[in-house]
Amino acid sequence: MNMNQLIQQAQQFQQKLAQMQGELAGRTASSSVGGGMVQATVNGRHELVSLVIDKEAINPNDPAMLQDLIVAAVNDAMKKAEAMIQAEMGKLTGGMKIPGIF
Repeated sequence: MNMNQLIQQAQQFQQKLAQMQGELAGRTASSSVGGGMVQATVNGRHELVSLVIDKEAINPNDPAMLQDLIVAAVNDAMKKAEAMIQAEMGKLTGGMKIPGIF
């Protein structure tokens, strides 16, 4: 393989990566905890895009419970988003883990 082919392949990979990043930004992963009392949704950029709290979860006498539910929902949604990202990246890289891409 000559240098021009290598550069061309790298440019194609960059284009596909940029396209995938754009697509992933529009995809979401959600989590529901506490019997549906707290729902969190994050996008493929690891941004929290939605947080729904059922009024039954709001207890002024126990704010720690609500805080724990929010943390659990957001963390679980983040894990699901990461799994989604890794699955899509695996398609692009043929399963190779390339540090620093995501």
